[in-house]
Amino acid sequence: MSNILSVAATGMAAQQLNVEVIANNIANINTTGFKRSRAEFTDLMYQAVRLPGVSTQGSNNPIPEGALVGLGVRTAAVRNLQIQGTLTNTGNSLDLALNGNGFFQITGPNGNTLYTRAGSFSTNNNGQLVTQDGYLVNPTMTIPTNAVNIAVSQSGIVSVTLANQTTPQQVGQLSLANFPNPGGLAPLGSNLFQQTEASGQPVAGVPGDPGFAIVEQGYLEASNVDPVKEITDLITAQRAYEMNSKVLTAADQMAQVVTKNLGA
Repeated sequence: MSNILSVAATGMAAQQLNVEVIANNIANINTTGFKRSRAEFTDLMYQAVRLPGVSTQGSNNPIPEGALVGLGVRTAAVRNLQIQGTLTNTGNSLDLALNGNGFFQITGPNGNTLYTRAGSFSTNNNGQLVTQDGYLVNPTMTIPTNAVNIAVSQSGIVSVTLANQTTPQQVGQLSLANFPNPGGLAPLGSNLFQQTEASGQPVAGVPGDPGFAIVEQGYLEASNVDPVKEITDLITAQRAYEMNSKVLTAADQMAQVVTKNLGA
């Protein structure tokens, strides 16, 4: 009976984690640049009651299938799905969306380089381009206070038109980073990601280069969460949790029958 209880318990734990992942996706349905996650599972070890392929007692005929009883399920990964989100028009000149592969590079609080798809930028008190949390966009660029127009090309060239002037002046060039395995980046919150061993080393490039996104000024990349799919997955996970719970109940009832019969 203990095997039944432990197997059902692993199933309930797996579906609880599944629901937590789905809940986080739904909670971030309006988060700029958010990438949905998917819980993935693998089966556990198997207990061999009768090994397949061994010879039947008294003959040389191998057993065709045998009997292997599974011991449950475990979490293999929570995969971050780096799929393009839809672009939403905001009209804000400092809202920048990436259409394609790559990440904006951000200088983190410790001077380390972080990565984001959320291009809702602003300027700080020094006129420098920053994220909503005040982290500098890398490479650093400054927007003059007397700029009357800011233009960002699809190739990431940032130009400004100053008061009483008609010719734009270039103030910076955005660069992007790409990774061999972007799904291996570690999410830090605040729309930021960090490089890991799984992601591989960043490869820098200019927007529009082969394999790199182009920049769309006045747009933001929306979350790639599909509400219909999330609700469907939630219902499936809930049903799976209930089924594992029923297995626990059935195992408990069977144990009670055994105890009663032994007591008699």
